[in-house]
Amino acid sequence: MEALFWVFFILIVYTYAGYPFALLVLSKWRNRPALKAQMEPAVTVILSAFNEQKWIEAKLFNLLNMDYPEKKIEILVGSDGASDATDQIISKVRSPRVRFFRFVSNLGKPNVLNALAKEAHGAILIFTDARQEFDRKAIRMLVRNFNDPSVGCVSGELYFRQEGSGRIEKGMDAYWRYEKFLRKKESEIGSMLGATGAIYAIRREWYTELPLNILVDDMYLPLHIVHRGYRAVFESEAKAFDVPSQKSNEEFKRKVRTLAGNYQVFFLLPALLVPWKSSVAWQLFSHKLLRLLIPFFLVGIFAVNLFLLDSAFYRVSLAAQFLFYGLALREWLSERMGIGKRSVGYIPYMFCLLNYCAFIGLIRFLEGRQKAAWERAYA
Repeated sequence: MEALFWVFFILIVYTYAGYPFALLVLSKWRNRPALKAQMEPAVTVILSAFNEQKWIEAKLFNLLNMDYPEKKIEILVGSDGASDATDQIISKVRSPRVRFFRFVSNLGKPNVLNALAKEAHGAILIFTDARQEFDRKAIRMLVRNFNDPSVGCVSGELYFRQEGSGRIEKGMDAYWRYEKFLRKKESEIGSMLGATGAIYAIRREWYTELPLNILVDDMYLPLHIVHRGYRAVFESEAKAFDVPSQKSNEEFKRKVRTLAGNYQVFFLLPALLVPWKSSVAWQLFSHKLLRLLIPFFLVGIFAVNLFLLDSAFYRVSLAAQFLFYGLALREWLSERMGIGKRSVGYIPYMFCLLNYCAFIGLIRFLEGRQKAAWERAYA
């Protein structure tokens, strides 16, 4: 029992602290910066939209006002069977740089991306979503990395426009800062394991047709490129701005979809976890696979600890777990009932929420219940 306790303990600590520390050390010793240079290749911005009437007009005008030569940028917008005013709003945007493709049926984002990629003329494909706003220099900052012939994918950085003071907002801000640290360090030593879906770019020749059921194109495409021997790098100066989720159910749906997608990518690209076949096997195992298994480690260490109460150390360990989960439960109940303000419990709450999402993501993946088609109602 003691051995099992320590196995679970070491795996949990390694996943959240040991791996980031190892990345930090490696990045000091084996830093591989991309060979950046200002360049202006033709680019195609690809945007798949579904029921985005709240955001789509502002997004298109944002893209039309980029600091980039007008003759070298085209914007392809695909409306995936929208049932609101999205199509009418897009149709009113008069610009030769915007090409609108209307899909009658809601078949999902992968179908739209595959169709739009075939229509693209740019040497660089830039993927984005409707809600997030680009910094004016974002495209320039992305493409300068493609001066390096070893780079096949570049991810920008997502910033929250308003930090917010709510439980989920603060929790997501802390989580996102931690996640961006990992991505930056992984990029510095070689390659990231995915990209920020709101802002990333690839060389057009390395676009791989997406499986129509894929849930995370921003992980599948970069890893395909990495598997071919090219790098996926992080560009912190290519900025996109968003607002954080304000309710746990919003974040729950998004994370379950993402984490179910992680399982899916492992299933579709198993060779990436084989050390002698993959340059990112260690990172994938440490950052992605172990993170998905943390819920089971947490249940395991708690269950084992119940049988190890013959020493003060294990009694304190069990009490600490009860306190941690108690704080998370208190925060969850307070949010559900709409009482009280955010307290120190928002960190345990967010930690538990994310791990619960990983567990549900596995169930959704195994049952095939997580669909690629959009589920949003009216925006």
